[in-house]
Amino acid sequence: MQFRQQALSKLQSPEEIDLPVRFARPQGRLVLFVTVVVMAAACFWAVTGSVSSTIDAPGILTHAQGSYVLQSPVAGQITGVYAKEGQALAADAPLLKVRTAQGDRTVRAIAAGRLTSLSATIGSVVATGANVASVERTGGADDPLMVMLYLPGDSVASVPAGALVDLTVQSVPAEQYGVLRGRVAAAGRAPQTQQQIAAFLGDAQLAEQFSQHGRPVGVLVKLDAAPGTKSGYRWSSADGPPFAVDSMTLATGTVHLADRRPIDWLLP
Repeated sequence: MQFRQQALSKLQSPEEIDLPVRFARPQGRLVLFVTVVVMAAACFWAVTGSVSSTIDAPGILTHAQGSYVLQSPVAGQITGVYAKEGQALAADAPLLKVRTAQGDRTVRAIAAGRLTSLSATIGSVVATGANVASVERTGGADDPLMVMLYLPGDSVASVPAGALVDLTVQSVPAEQYGVLRGRVAAAGRAPQTQQQIAAFLGDAQLAEQFSQHGRPVGVLVKLDAAPGTKSGYRWSSADGPPFAVDSMTLATGTVHLADRRPIDWLLP
């Protein structure tokens, strides 16, 4: 009651009627000004700005022609090996000598390329049709590397040709040398089976790895050339790694999709 009577007495007192009414303190006006500025900036960005979205996908450095698995056309014991992994092979180059019941036979490369894996050794016995090697098709020593990414089938439609791609290469420390730069050259139209991937890469284990989350779609990435670097390609760092990168090296690609305006998300 005491506080109520004091409040009533103040209302009834005419002494402070002529004092100005303070609607807002200076601190309140400052907060209001900052709020208006922030809202204006947000509206301006919503109309003129853009938001970039990305898709991450596993991939591998390779050549555009892919690889093939070399199979033995005869059964017998291997008595000679004429090449080693990493070696360049000409078309019809001899690779193995196999002793058969009809005499010695030579297993030859089908097309020119680089020998990426060799499973045959001297003294081992092979059956007709057994896989003995994988050869990556190349057009020559100057044939440029590309990257094949394997994206989920439902996300490829949003990947435009020419989209920027940042590639983290397994053999290159990204924190030291940065990422490899490239652009989308082409995107597949249909998901690939594990067998199709294995036929292109010449490696069944890689095909299984890229297909573990379902049938992916291949996206071919062309690397940006930079003759001044040791690798011959452009990196996010100035010079990139002080060594060349090899084909059949695993990589992870970040595809930058087309920018979208934020205002599109607000409109129905």
